[in-house]
Amino acid sequence: MAGEERIWRHRSTTASSGESSTSDTATADGIAQANEPAGSESGSEPQPKSTGTVNIHNPAVAYGGINPEIEENVLIVKSVSDDGLRCDATNRYKTLGPSLEDDHLDNSINRQNTSTSSRGGYSGTTTLLDLPSEIIDAILSWLSPLELATVSLVCRAIRNLAISDAQWKRHVLTNLPGNPIASPYPCKGWRELYVSHDPHWFLTKHKLWFCDRELTGQLIIVRYDERRGCIEGYQLLATRNRDGSEPWLADQAVHIHHFEPTVKLHLDKPILQLSANSLENIIRNKSASISFRHFFSEQPMRINGLDPRFSNFLLAKPLSKSALAGRMANEFPHGYVWPPPAIPARHRVTGQPAGVHPLATSVNYTRSTSAMWQPRNRSEASDQTFRIRQWMEMGPPTLGVHFAEEVVTYSTLDPILYTPTAEKPWRGIWVGDYSGHGCEFLLINQPDNDEEKDEAPLTRFDGETEAEFHERFLNERVYRGRLEAIKLTGDANVPRGEYTFVADELGDEGFIGVGQEPPFQGARVVKSKGHIAHMGFYNDKYIESQLLLLSHNRLAQYWVGFGHISFFERVDIDQFLVPK
Repeated sequence: MAGEERIWRHRSTTASSGESSTSDTATADGIAQANEPAGSESGSEPQPKSTGTVNIHNPAVAYGGINPEIEENVLIVKSVSDDGLRCDATNRYKTLGPSLEDDHLDNSINRQNTSTSSRGGYSGTTTLLDLPSEIIDAILSWLSPLELATVSLVCRAIRNLAISDAQWKRHVLTNLPGNPIASPYPCKGWRELYVSHDPHWFLTKHKLWFCDRELTGQLIIVRYDERRGCIEGYQLLATRNRDGSEPWLADQAVHIHHFEPTVKLHLDKPILQLSANSLENIIRNKSASISFRHFFSEQPMRINGLDPRFSNFLLAKPLSKSALAGRMANEFPHGYVWPPPAIPARHRVTGQPAGVHPLATSVNYTRSTSAMWQPRNRSEASDQTFRIRQWMEMGPPTLGVHFAEEVVTYSTLDPILYTPTAEKPWRGIWVGDYSGHGCEFLLINQPDNDEEKDEAPLTRFDGETEAEFHERFLNERVYRGRLEAIKLTGDANVPRGEYTFVADELGDEGFIGVGQEPPFQGARVVKSKGHIAHMGFYNDKYIESQLLLLSHNRLAQYWVGFGHISFFERVDIDQFLVPK
């Protein structure tokens, strides 16, 4: 950009001033030529201003370069290399944990039901019941809920200890991070509460869920409300408190878009509700043990809200390694696999998102393929994905017409992906400004590489001051590696599950300079690539951009060809876990 030498203080100043001015002039000329109609030449007679298809328009903001609200301008902006950005389907770093084999779909839940064979050769006379009850309680505390339910069938004495509230309260609270409830209400005890919501506790344990609905998707927070004994999920929304833009004082050709977001839950319209007092739970709770209850992969939901549709909750079956390899593709829509390959995941499932999948609204298609994604027993059910089936009916409940069915698939994120560390301080859930599209939620991912996993902690040298050690820590452990911004919710141009921008290297290879002028003084600036596309995610490509590391909780992205700077802020999702 023009004046870049003055705005960003570069680390290296070995280049001559003539070379710098040539580069800046070339960049400015490139923007000027890109704004001219196709076929015009510099210095020739002015051509009439071309018109084009208007994209999502935001009249409150302006752009210093090419206007991205004109659909045809996507073809004008110069693209950059997309090496490494379209091969996520085969990227091993995008698979968390071991892949599922066809003959190993039974997860740890199934293996936990298998009793250990007795060890021969032991001639001692001390039995489990000879131990003090405190010791037995300590032993039982290591068991999973299914193991605890199984051991309660051994004898009456063990059962009295295995069904105690102390054991089951621990299992309930383990699945409620950030929400330590004090009472099992509306149930009589903690074991009854656990049974009432089994096997759905993984919903509150992972708390954050995003879906494949159309191109925009949704992000929901699932939490537990102890006032009603209900697991509930609400859509997370973000709005701008301040709209508009203003020219940057340091460079009038660049416009800064204001961004002061408010993030909240849409409490008037629940997405998911599972009540402890439901008819299904009343029937299920009559079973003596969790292990012997019938397994239901689909359960009706009675949702209190404004949505007139019927809703069912469905457990999902993850794809095996071989099925995934034959289905997932690098090109959108990635074989209708959810989550898409850009998002690291332990489990992936088949999806048929409305507005994307050609047969998504076909009831016959959904039912005919149910064997592919619907688990038949507990061991096949994923704790990383689920589905919600919605439809409408006309007429009486038993004689009405069933129509407009939609199946939406949800997936979660491993907490390691959005939990910041000293070395990866930008990991997290973020909200960004997308002009006419509004606010969208992102995952900022800083992937680990193999070399970093084996590194020893950085220690302070003898005689090194605290400031010197901090500076060395930043240069050796923080400013390095790749930063990916992946959309959890999207728009009609770049949909959910796709990269929105990527900085290949935060270290010296990607370093541009340090901000000199307000409001970016002291910010590290690195090279990045911004993702743009036509409506419907056609003709997508990556363009030149620059990432401004303002703080660990705020970033800015300079879209060079468009001549504007937009902001991104971290979202604290834990603030929404406790109902108020």
